[in-house]
Order: sequence, then C-alpha cells, then structure tokens
Amino acid sequence: METSHITIPPNDPTADYLRQWTHYAPALRAFVRACVRNESEADEVMQETSVVAWRKFSTLADHARFPQWTAAIARYEILAARRRHARERLVLDEDIVAKVADEGAEEMPVRGAQLAALEDCIAKLPRERRDLALTAYAPGASIKSLAAQMGRTEGSLYQLLARIRQELLRCIERTLAREAQA
Repeated sequence: METSHITIPPNDPTADYLRQWTHYAPALRAFVRACVRNESEADEVMQETSVVAWRKFSTLADHARFPQWTAAIARYEILAARRRHARERLVLDEDIVAKVADEGAEEMPVRGAQLAALEDCIAKLPRERRDLALTAYAPGASIKSLAAQMGRTEGSLYQLLARIRQELLRCIERTLAREAQA
C-alpha cells in the first residue's frame, strides 16, 4: 500500500496553527485538567477547543497571543461541559472555573516553557537515572517492587529519587534563567 504525504506550504495558516497547537497543547491540557473532573471530560474539552480554535484561527490578529486565546476558548468549552454534566454532583461552581481559567491562561506560556525545560533536562540525565525516574513515576509504579527489583531498600530508593528530582529542578532553573536572559 502506498503512503501519500501531504505537503503544507510554510506560510500556510494551517502550518502556523498546527505549530502553535502542538507547542501549547500540553500546557493547555494541564490547564483544562485542573478545571474538569476526569480525563475523558478533559479529552472532550480539548477536542472541542481544537476544533473551535481551528475554525476561528483566521480571526486571531496576534499569533503571539495564541496561548491566552486558546485558554479563553477552552474556558468556554469547560463551561459548556459543566452545563452538560450539571446533574452530576462533583461539578465546580462557574465562578471557580472562571477564576482558574483566567489564572491558567496567564500561566500557560510559563508552564509550556517549564515542560519543555523538563523534557530537555530529563533527556540530559545519564541513561540509568533517566530510566529509573521514568519507571518510578510511571502510572501504577510501586516503589516497593522497584526497590526489590533493584536490590535496594525503599528508603535508599526514595533518597536517590529525591536527588534526581533536585538535579532536574536545578537543570530546569538554569534552562529557564538562560532563556530569560536571551
């Protein structure tokens, strides 16, 4: 079976939208996840947000405002999802959602930079430390079973993971400081 490739010219609005969406989607998802009660609802809000943002992308005059603009769209989608799920007991009050949405929109660029720095710093870890951190913090991971596999005590494994977290924090802080100076 032959695979066809779609070529998008670099100045095409589709390419710009996809670049922006791909870059800011992780931070936007974190913002949405803070406002909704479960992962499937967050997926629904993200999907609707991406569709609305794509349809209205041509109306965005300043593409540097993309993170705030998509956060505003997500806010409306969160409120729409809230209304759809209003009969359920665990729904946040609209005022709380609005406040979290406003604060999240302001912080999205910062969170995006932090996530990018974290990914870069994880990649810079020695392979053994990187594998350990990724394994230890994977969903469903058990420190007890990981310590047993490694022939270590749980306490020593917690200490090692704390040192790795500190190393990552220092790396992230250095990376963000360099970016702020540039």
